Amino acid sequence: MAVAMSSFLQGSVTVMSSFAKRDLNMTTAEVTWMTASSALSSGALLLFFGSVADLFGRKAMFIGSMILFSAFALGAGFSNSGLTLDILNGVMGIFSASCVPPAQGMLGTIYAKPSKRKNKAFGCFNSGNPLGFVFGTILSGLATQLFGWRASFWWLAIVYATVTLVAIFTVPKDTATKVPFNEETLKRLDLPGTALTILGIGMFCAALSLGGEAANGWTTPYVLVFLILGVLLIAAFIVWELKYPYAMIDMSIWKDRDFSLLILALCFGFLGFPILSFWLALYFQEVLGYSALMTGVHMLPMVVVGLAANIVAALVLHKVSNKLLMGIGALAFMFSFILAAAQRYGDSYWAFSFPALCLCVIGADFQFNVGNMYVVSSMPSNRQSMAGSIFQTLTRLCTAVGMGISTSIFNSVERNPATSGYYANNAFEPYAATFWFSAGVAFVGTLFIPFLTIGTQGHKGDKGRVRDSVESQLDEDFDHAKRAGAGEKETVQSTDVEKTA
Repeated sequence: MAVAMSSFLQGSVTVMSSFAKRDLNMTTAEVTWMTASSALSSGALLLFFGSVADLFGRKAMFIGSMILFSAFALGAGFSNSGLTLDILNGVMGIFSASCVPPAQGMLGTIYAKPSKRKNKAFGCFNSGNPLGFVFGTILSGLATQLFGWRASFWWLAIVYATVTLVAIFTVPKDTATKVPFNEETLKRLDLPGTALTILGIGMFCAALSLGGEAANGWTTPYVLVFLILGVLLIAAFIVWELKYPYAMIDMSIWKDRDFSLLILALCFGFLGFPILSFWLALYFQEVLGYSALMTGVHMLPMVVVGLAANIVAALVLHKVSNKLLMGIGALAFMFSFILAAAQRYGDSYWAFSFPALCLCVIGADFQFNVGNMYVVSSMPSNRQSMAGSIFQTLTRLCTAVGMGISTSIFNSVERNPATSGYYANNAFEPYAATFWFSAGVAFVGTLFIPFLTIGTQGHKGDKGRVRDSVESQLDEDFDHAKRAGAGEKETVQSTDVEKTA
């Protein structure tokens, strides 16, 4: 239920967005920010909360996150404007970000070594994504149908209030070593890096989504200011992380070739993944006139196939080359978006939308399972929450960026529809434009797959990459300390001394 929190919210928003739009007179940008705001806040803060969980403990943070998520979901149901609803969705994203790292950290500590059982355990954990989406779409659709769109958020609050009570009595005690809160641990939280992430990506995504609706389009002063400041702050974050001794992300991890390639391939696929689910659901509601419940039913293939893909991935990670699984995922993404984009108003759901929804989740779940297992197996137990945060962060930030870009594309095409050609005078044209963008970035993602060297994971005798990386770091730190003791003008950081000891 921790990892399902974000997808539960996304599924709920997907099927009731058009109803909230009409009731609150929301703009297209405000509607898309219902999804983008929670993705942005959770993506920007996952690494920060990963550090908090590793340093100060996991169970209390896990329970508290679900309580607060439930409280703000209740408040969202009383929103009286689009802006208020967007803000409260963003706040709920914060608590979904603070819930996942402690949950994954506890699992990573319990299953410290790669194994078939670990593959299955994390397969069950990752299944929270499709399970959350199905409960979000179907139950929210039913609640909206019976009581209105506000009931979707109230139902979400009831679910997580109940889960909180269960978790208090069932989640095992946190046995991880905790540290006192002092100046040293405050530095380890990397607050400047967190602020740069939120402001940089927030301004960048805001510029992308607002540019199409602004008075003078992309030349509107505040749009240009947001765009330029966003890029500069993102660049400043990268420089800060390279220089700061307690950086949220150990930038040396990018030297791992397979890690970098996995991240790149996954990011290009996940840029399009939320675009497909959001805009296709909006098309069902706005153009085809489906109710919230019927929209949820038509999105159901994502859930069924998503669960099956998670089960298959958990069973074959230790048997089948993970490079092959990543390749299948990348191609599934690309063909999914092409199928969705090729349809027009009046075309068969079964010929285009249905296979597109099925292939999309195969791509997402195959790539996420491979990448997540690789990252978790690459870091020691006292950094498991941080390790689990890395992939969750990237996928959610991709959602925020993808929604911002797709909003701009949608608004632009909607204002200037084609009068000839394949989409001439066709209501599906602006939706198709967002899917062609997704297909283009997914194709770029496939280009990284041939360079991967990753094999199976969790097979018998697999010790993961933790042992090698730790031993290498110890050797490096020992040499560093030796040079410092010989009189060289170098300062041995306290963390290096602790690891060498």
